[in-house]
Amino acid sequence: MTSGRGAGVAVGDVTGGGVRRARQLLHLSVLAQSAAPCGRYLAAANDCGEIAIFGLSAALSAEAKEENRRPVNVVRAHSGPVYSLASTERLLLSGADGEIRAWGWAELGRKGCRELWTRRPPCRSSLEVPEINGLEVNQRDHWVVLAGGDGAVRILDLESGAFTHELRGHQDLVHVVALREQLPQVLSGGEDGTVRLWDLRTGSQVQLIEVHKYQECSRPQLGKWIRCLATESDWMVCGGGPALTLWHLRSVTPTTVFPLAPPQHHALFHQDMVLSGGAGPALHLLQLSGDVRGRVPVSPPALRSLCLHPRSPEHQVLTVAGNSPKIDVFTNLGYRAFSLSLT
Repeated sequence: MTSGRGAGVAVGDVTGGGVRRARQLLHLSVLAQSAAPCGRYLAAANDCGEIAIFGLSAALSAEAKEENRRPVNVVRAHSGPVYSLASTERLLLSGADGEIRAWGWAELGRKGCRELWTRRPPCRSSLEVPEINGLEVNQRDHWVVLAGGDGAVRILDLESGAFTHELRGHQDLVHVVALREQLPQVLSGGEDGTVRLWDLRTGSQVQLIEVHKYQECSRPQLGKWIRCLATESDWMVCGGGPALTLWHLRSVTPTTVFPLAPPQHHALFHQDMVLSGGAGPALHLLQLSGDVRGRVPVSPPALRSLCLHPRSPEHQVLTVAGNSPKIDVFTNLGYRAFSLSLT
C-alpha cells in the first residue's frame, strides 16, 4: 500500500487556544463516528479534518469527571473534512477528499499518532478528487466499500491494498453505502434519487429503485436525494429528500412511510425499531409499523451520525452527533445521559 507517513499531524499542534480555534469550534460539525472494537473508545470525525478519540469507558464511569468527557487525543487526519469512518478489529479507516487512510486503534490514543497507509481511488481525470462520503467494512472477507463523490462505488481489498471493483451507474455523487452481510451484495444511495443493489460476484447492478418516483415517498419540494440507508435481512430503510421509508427488498415494495417531516440524514436498525436523525434537534425512535415511539431532544441542531456501541463493557450505548461540538451519549434510548465535548 502507498505509504502516507508524515502527512498526519499529531493533535496537540492544532488544538491550542486562540481566536481562530474558538471561531472554528462555533461552527464545527461532527460528520462521522466509529466505535473501537473493544468498545472502550469512540472516534469522531469533523469538518476541520480532525479525528477526536474519546475514552468512552472512562466517560461512562460513575466517578467520571468533566475532563473524562473531552478527547484523550485529537489527530489532524486530512487537510479537509473527514466525511466517513469505519473500523476493523485493528484499524480505523477515514475517508476524505480523494483518499482513504488507515490508523491503528492501538496507537490512536497517543500523541504523535501517524497513519499507517493512504490509498487514493483511481479517477478518470487528474483533476477529479472525489470525496469519500461513506465507508462500510466486510469484517469476514476484509474489504471495505466506498461511496464516491464521482458517482462510483468502489471496493478496496484491505489485505492486498488493491481496488477490486468500480461500480458505476449513479448519475451523481453517492452519499451512502450499506452491506447485505449474508450475501456478496452492496446497496448504494445517491444524489440522483436512486438506491442501487450490486452483486459483487458479477460486478453488476441487479436492482434499481427510483425512490422519488413512488408517490407515497416523494417530496419534490425537498428534492430526490438519498442520504440515509440501512439494511437488515430482506429489509431496507432509506430517506433524504423522499420520506424515510421501510422497504421489502425482494418485492421492491415500500411497506412503511414514517411520519417525519424533516429530511433524515442517518438511520439504522436496532432491535425492533429504526433509529433516525436529521434536520432538527431530535433522535427519532420508530416502530417498524410506522408509529413514533419517541422523539428525544439532542444537543446538535441537526444530526449527521448515529453510532451503536454493541461491545461497550458497561452498557448498550448509542452516541449521536451533528452540527455541534457536542456528542450526546445515551445508555437508555429514552433520554440523553450526558454529552462528550470537543471544546
